[in-house]
Amino acid sequence: MATLLRKIGLIRLHNRDTEDPKHHHNNHRAGGGGGPQSAALRGKGGAKSGGHKPPQQPHPAGGAGDASPGPARAKASARRSWPRATRRRRRRRWRQGRRAPGPRERAAGARAGPGPAAAAAAAAAAAAGGSLVPAARQQHCAQVRSRRLMKELRDIARLSDRFISVELVDESLFDWNVKLHQVDKDSVLWQDMKETNTEFILLNLTFPDNFPFSPPFMRVLSPRLENGYVLDGGAICMELLTPRGWSSAYTVEAVMRQFAASLVKGQGRICRKAGKSKKSFSRKEAEATFKSLVKTHENRSTS
Repeated sequence: MATLLRKIGLIRLHNRDTEDPKHHHNNHRAGGGGGPQSAALRGKGGAKSGGHKPPQQPHPAGGAGDASPGPARAKASARRSWPRATRRRRRRRWRQGRRAPGPRERAAGARAGPGPAAAAAAAAAAAAGGSLVPAARQQHCAQVRSRRLMKELRDIARLSDRFISVELVDESLFDWNVKLHQVDKDSVLWQDMKETNTEFILLNLTFPDNFPFSPPFMRVLSPRLENGYVLDGGAICMELLTPRGWSSAYTVEAVMRQFAASLVKGQGRICRKAGKSKKSFSRKEAEATFKSLVKTHENRSTS
């Protein structure tokens, strides 16, 4: 009887293994030994550990149906084999190289100061005694000066009394020789001009780069004058020709009329002394005299 029951149990166990493909598969993986229970335990353990796939055999190169990978695909596959941190770092560097610098980068650059090229340019400009003026601003100042002087020339050409006339020095718009044809006819200076056959008083005007916001440098060329606020070298003592007394609203005609009035007020005369009358004024002497004059005016205004 016991033998019969044992045979019946073996038959049922065999039928169950053959009918259930899952058990059959587990038995096959386990190598056919250990029974169904051990096969199920092995299956659970394999599922937890994730299992190991058997290594794939590489296909032979140049075989039928295989396409050899291109350079781009080979580089991509090589990059995928890098660690994740390396990929992120290289991607971040690539993005920083393509985008414009942000506030942090600009602030860091400002703290670091100018680069070697900018520092060298600044040193060269400082050595030459020049100032670093932006090109756009310098061009704008040149345009303002040119327009103003062209307007001054047109206005002087329209004068009906021929009070003054202008000649450009070497065709330069910024260097004028101005002839003063008239002064007060009741003055001793006018009498001197008649007696010496002097038709005009010749002056030179040089306009700086920031004219009309700075005054022109003005000096007498001929004849040699005494008094009348005319100083050594032909420099002129007039407050409106100093930086403190100048206004951009002053025109060349207005300055010349004021100079003619100051000549008469200061009792200017044409020098007739032997030897001294033939000595001409020099620009270098006039500039030195005018600089000391400006310094004196500034000291008086501050005291």
